[in-house]
Amino acid sequence: MKPGAWVPRQAVVVVAMLAAALAVVGVGGAVHADEVGQSPYVPNIVGQEDFLYVWTQGVDGLGDGSDKLVTLGANPDLPHYGEVIASVSVGGRHGAHHGGFTDDRRQLWVGGVEDSRIFIFDVASDPANPELLHSIVDFPERSGGVVGPYTFLALPGSMLISGLSNTRDGGVKTGLVEFTNRGEFVRTTWMPEGAVHGADVAVNPRLNRMLTGSFTGRSTYTRDLRELMANPDLLESFGSTVVVWDLHVRKPVQILEVPGAAVEIRWALRPRHDYAFAVTALGSQLWGVFRQTDGTFRAKRLADIGDPSSRPLPVDLSLSSNDRYLFVASFRDGGVRVFDVSDPDEPEKILAQKIGSQLGSVAQSWDGERVYFSSSLLPNWDGRGESEEQFVRAFSFDGEDLEPLFSVDFARLGLGNPHGMYFGSLSLYKGRVAGVSR
Repeated sequence: MKPGAWVPRQAVVVVAMLAAALAVVGVGGAVHADEVGQSPYVPNIVGQEDFLYVWTQGVDGLGDGSDKLVTLGANPDLPHYGEVIASVSVGGRHGAHHGGFTDDRRQLWVGGVEDSRIFIFDVASDPANPELLHSIVDFPERSGGVVGPYTFLALPGSMLISGLSNTRDGGVKTGLVEFTNRGEFVRTTWMPEGAVHGADVAVNPRLNRMLTGSFTGRSTYTRDLRELMANPDLLESFGSTVVVWDLHVRKPVQILEVPGAAVEIRWALRPRHDYAFAVTALGSQLWGVFRQTDGTFRAKRLADIGDPSSRPLPVDLSLSSNDRYLFVASFRDGGVRVFDVSDPDEPEKILAQKIGSQLGSVAQSWDGERVYFSSSLLPNWDGRGESEEQFVRAFSFDGEDLEPLFSVDFARLGLGNPHGMYFGSLSLYKGRVAGVSR
């Protein structure tokens, strides 16, 4: 296919199913943020989050040295605000990176990009103290050779996991893997010819469309960052496409040229906003993916993220619930840029602020009043900046300024390097859901 071508349990479960149905027909509840790209099939709560679950890379000689899920207090009206409440080690270092909730939000699946282990936590029985239920240790074998689980995106009754690489050569060819919520393998869908890279996955049920981005293979992302950035041949292995899929049948229908490795993608959240945003890590640019009147999509370069020649390496996005504010976190310079995207064709940068020596992830609260940042990205990329600091930092946001709320020093506490961040709440599992998913 050529680029640009068009080719013709319980009450909580009921809430999740209702949320998915409303998302499909475009019915909105109270507003909410995208929560680091969580699936539209996952129910959200509007208001103050109680906990922040942080998927954390273990570091040799730091604490027990293992990857772990760390629970932070996020509600100032509850005990242990801005402090560690719980920490569950999974044993060993696996390259802790991303995760996602199941469609009933009772489980949190997290994975390692280095050895492809997947760990499944119960976050419903005791939200302050998640429990490790079981793990998937043979993901490459069951998937038919996919490695590097990246995005975990809930579908009704199942989990869709994108891969970054393969077992044959550690290169860029990869696929999308589905498991039931009980951990049973369903199928693998390989990326199409002409766009074999994998990275983020974002779905829009109302349009029956899925978007997938592109990164690079295991033989590249496991290298030292300084070696990688100095080697033009290695940089050539990064992808340059975004694939548009028919969501229901998992078939690619269009390939868009988006140079520079579109690692993260976010659909607009409001009804009738038929567009998405993508950020390119190597290109250091913000892109838009817009639906046209004939149903096809076009990609448009919208803005630079810092100075692209210095490669600040933007690696994460968070879009506010009203589709107005887009946060872009950059790894190498530790900065966040905030764009007003009220006019998605002409975004306006309203804020640029340094958060730390490096940034790996950004997440907005459901009501858009708080923003969280984590410092880590990949095991062989961390600590290559001006310091070895590793943190989670919370800020308030009033539409103009970021003001510090709290900071947790993961290195000083012997916890490791924090990356993925996911919200937890006491009220969700008491049946008091104040809003629904998009």
